[in-house]
Amino acid sequence: MTAEPLRVLVVDDEVPALRRLVRLVNECPDARVVGEAQDGEAAVVEAARTQAQVVLLDITMPGVDGLTLAQRAGALPPVIFCTAHDAYALKAFEVNAVDYLLKPVRLERLAAALERARARLGKAGAGQQQALEALAPAPAGRVLSSTRGAVHFFDAAAITRFWASEKYTLFLAGGAEQLTEESLSSLEERLGPAFVRVHRAELVRLSAVVGIKSEDEGPVALLSDGQRVAVSRRSLAGLKQALGL
Repeated sequence: MTAEPLRVLVVDDEVPALRRLVRLVNECPDARVVGEAQDGEAAVVEAARTQAQVVLLDITMPGVDGLTLAQRAGALPPVIFCTAHDAYALKAFEVNAVDYLLKPVRLERLAAALERARARLGKAGAGQQQALEALAPAPAGRVLSSTRGAVHFFDAAAITRFWASEKYTLFLAGGAEQLTEESLSSLEERLGPAFVRVHRAELVRLSAVVGIKSEDEGPVALLSDGQRVAVSRRSLAGLKQALGL
């Protein structure tokens, strides 16, 4: 039976290098790219979202550098460092890296490193397997957020509202504003009828809606935590129907 392709996450803050690594991985018949990131915090989020089995990781990046990230127990699956600097090789293997590739990375060298990663995964003990399973995506009722390189999970039942801002989705939880890279559309589909889309950029928990008010700017949904959410006119009928009005 043919083995499943190795799921690879590529992390590099330089777009040309990122694109080249993605292309090289996809040229390897036994591997496929499942995610990309350009900094350490995004790498942790993407590793969880995609359930990547191995990470191609640059060392010199803004914020959390690759070596620091690799030292964090359970933060990432096995790592193959891809860097333009040979000075970090000893430190790389001190954090148990699978391999250390110098840029420009050659296809045959990358293929050998990926095969080494597959072999390591095959020999993983129970402890390592548990660490990999901890990177699974959030269950249906939980929302994943990343702050300063740490991944946090929040119970969706305690969140009243999600709203879109640029490429992120924001929500209030734990007494502070949180962000997730999961889109409103993805949340709407995953969380089901408990949440209703009331605007192109707004998703609210139905049970948190305590009132609807007409204002000069248009209808507004009043939430149990005091938040006020604009409701588009085309979404108003659907919201009322969901509320039994």
